[in-house]
Formats: sequence, C-alpha cells, structure tokens
Amino acid sequence: MSDSLSPAFHHPAAEAAIAALSGLFGDRVVLSQSVREHHGHGESFHATQMPDAVVFVESTAEVAQVVRLCVHHRIPMVPFGAGSSMEGQVQAVEGGICVDLSRMDKVLAVRAEDMDCTVQPGVTRQTLNTFLRDRGLFFPIDPGAEATLGGMASTRASGTNAVRYGTMKDVVLAMEVVLADGRIIRTGSRARKSSAGYDLTRLLIGAEGTLGFITELTLRLFPIPEKIAAAVCAFPDLESAVSCVVATQQCGVTMSRIEFADTAQVAAINAYCKTTFPECPVLFLEFAGSPEAVDAEIAIVQSLAEDFGGGGFDWAETEEARRALWHARHMAAYAALQVRPGCKGLPTDVCVPISRLVECIAETHKELEASPLPAPIVGHVGDGNFHLMIVFNPDDPAELAEAERLDRTLGERALAMGGTCTGEHGIGLGKTGLLALEVGEALAVMRTIKGALDPLGLMNPGKLFPKDPVS
Repeated sequence: MSDSLSPAFHHPAAEAAIAALSGLFGDRVVLSQSVREHHGHGESFHATQMPDAVVFVESTAEVAQVVRLCVHHRIPMVPFGAGSSMEGQVQAVEGGICVDLSRMDKVLAVRAEDMDCTVQPGVTRQTLNTFLRDRGLFFPIDPGAEATLGGMASTRASGTNAVRYGTMKDVVLAMEVVLADGRIIRTGSRARKSSAGYDLTRLLIGAEGTLGFITELTLRLFPIPEKIAAAVCAFPDLESAVSCVVATQQCGVTMSRIEFADTAQVAAINAYCKTTFPECPVLFLEFAGSPEAVDAEIAIVQSLAEDFGGGGFDWAETEEARRALWHARHMAAYAALQVRPGCKGLPTDVCVPISRLVECIAETHKELEASPLPAPIVGHVGDGNFHLMIVFNPDDPAELAEAERLDRTLGERALAMGGTCTGEHGIGLGKTGLLALEVGEALAVMRTIKGALDPLGLMNPGKLFPKDPVS
C-alpha cells in the first residue's frame, strides 16, 4: 500500500476496506494526497471530493474482486478513466474507493472484415485510431478530450462527428460489465442487430458508473474515407450561420462535421491558438467520402452558404492543415477560459430539434448580452447540439449564482423546445435538477432500476439523482 501521506478517512468503513484491498493489490492501492486529489475531480468546475484510496486494477477479475470487497464493507466505489468528465462524474461525494481503470488499456482484437474491434475500457480514442490507421479503418466518436472509451460509453459521449456517425450508443455493439454484486455479465453481441430481450447494452451506456463498471467494449469501426476536405466559412451574423446549418440538414447533405462558433469564441480561439480565423460567426466544415460525392456536397453547401451571406470558403488543403483546423476547434473550451485567466468555466451542452436551433441560439445569445459573464458559444450544430462556456470567478458567490442561473435557464429553454438538457456531457452532479424536469415520472423508473441493480447505493453515489438512503 502506497501511503506517503496517511489520510483522514471520509468513510467510516475505509480503514478496514483499504486494509483488505492492500492485502490483495499491494502497492496498487494508493493513499497519497496528490493521487487522491487527482482522482477527486474531472474537467468540471465542481469542487474536488477525494476518495479515501485509489486502486489501480488490471483485469475484469480484479474489478470484480474490488466490487465484492466494497460491498462486503458497505463502502462506495467510483470508476475513473482519464478524468475528462464535464459534470462531476468522478467526484467521490462520500469518500470510498476510486477504481482506476486506466491500466486496462489493451486493444484485444480487430476484425477488419467485420469492421469491429474489442478493447479494454482504458484505451483512449486517439490510441485506438493510431492502432487502426494502417488497417484503413477508424473509430469516429470524437468528443475532443483524450477520453477513455470506457468513460465515453459511461457518459454516452459524442462530439464533432456525431452528425454523420452518431454517438456512443450507436457504435457500441457489446460490453462486459461488473455489476454491483460482483457478477460479470456480457451484454449484446457482434451482430449488427438483435431482438433478444432487454437492451442491457444501451441501459448501461450513459449510466455513469451507477449500475456497473464497464470492463470491455466491442465497437463498430468505419472505413477511412477516400477523400476528406475541410474549410472555414464566415457569416455576417449568428442567425445566418445557424440557418445555413439547418438548410444543409434539411437538404440531406451527409456532412462529416458542421461546427459553429460565435464571434466571442472565434476571438478566444485566435488568441489562444494563434490562428487567424475571421472574428465573426463561422462554420467549421468537413466533407468526406468518394471524390465525386465530396465534390457534389461541397457545391451544394457553397451555394447554401452564399444564400445566407456566407463568405468564401477558407480551405485546409493538406492533412496537416486539416488537423490544425480541428485542433483549434477542439481547444475552444480552453480558449474560452483564457478570456479571464484564473477563472473557472461552467460548460453547457443542450441539444434541440434542428428546426428550433436558430431560435434557441438566438434567444440564448440575447440573454448573454445582458449578463455580466462572458460565455462564448460553440457547437456541434449539425445535430442541434451547442455549448456555452460560462466563465466566472469561483470566489465570487454572485458570479457563481449567475453562471448557474444561465446554465439552468438554457436547460429549461432547450426542454421547452422539445430538446434535452445534456447532449453529451451527462448528468453527474451538475444536472440532477434538470434531469428530473426533463424525464418527469420516468425518474422513479430510473430509481427503481438503480435500486434493483445496486440496492446498497454503492456504485458512484450522488450521480444522476441524489442517493436513496440505505435501508
């Protein structure tokens, strides 16, 4: 047991549980302050809440051992991958044991003829795509962060490619999962469709570690497109840019990516990434497919952009230029934070039907103009999903209250338009109230499922909805 700084335990059962874990895992049970702090937060603004210990597991059997031991001692357990979650999913709100899955990082099989693969949960999306590159295949779900695939499944992640390839729920074929009583189950199969009973795979995708810990995933893969073209197009105002996006979708253009950034966001990206994008509302576009299909889609989108006042397309001609363009887009959140160095960011991620997108963004922009807080807008607008990064001083209660007000108002606006309070970040700690508002009576059904699979409430307690009292 690594114990460079003996902690004051948060959970009353921690000492006994840690002693038992140390007997099984030795130095892979870590108590040091720095390691526990690192595992007590993700990328969100929520305060760090440290576990009592971190155990680094290396196999499904070891995960099951940890789970059974935690159940025996009645101590909470929280899964951890890369720590890139945006809504407080990894905070140990009641102390307990953090189960770090990052060492389970093997690509177990690639079946090129079936275009699928099987991986452990600690494999990251970039690592998988590097592994696949020479096989002419790639994994498309791209949330921007270097997240683990287990974490991406747990939060039902998506990203810039979702407009064409969908989200994690669309590409996970099967999983191996350790349940709250230590049982190991397999869900789904490598078949592309099935009518066999309850869809447990999709029940567990997006469950944020509250129903089980994912220890293996079988994923769909896709061929690398023959031709890829990317560009930036500037627009005179926000409504014109977003209206162009809606028009492309209604015309059935199968874009790979359609990303929006408002003037404030573009200025922040230019300052942070040393880019020279026009500082006005812009669309970041990517076309992919056969050369003939790409050329035809470019012609349609260029014509639509002109109809909405869009300026000439600034093309990223080479693969290096294309990577630089998307790197700048992926740095949007970090760029927004540099608008006020030393401040925190509250990220939002609503999603609305495409027909309501212009209205939702326009109303949001109007509200932001009256707020004292900067909140650049960026989004995967091809599927109706957009973000604010609300930048606030965490030491100023008035600013925190204003940031939370903007977040809740935006969530309520999206719900009123038939949308969702979270398109990709999940619920975690930050959106429990909005979840209840969104799903209504279905929340009781979710609680029933949670109670059936985790009756002691030990798996990632406090996430999705407040933990039920232990009977």
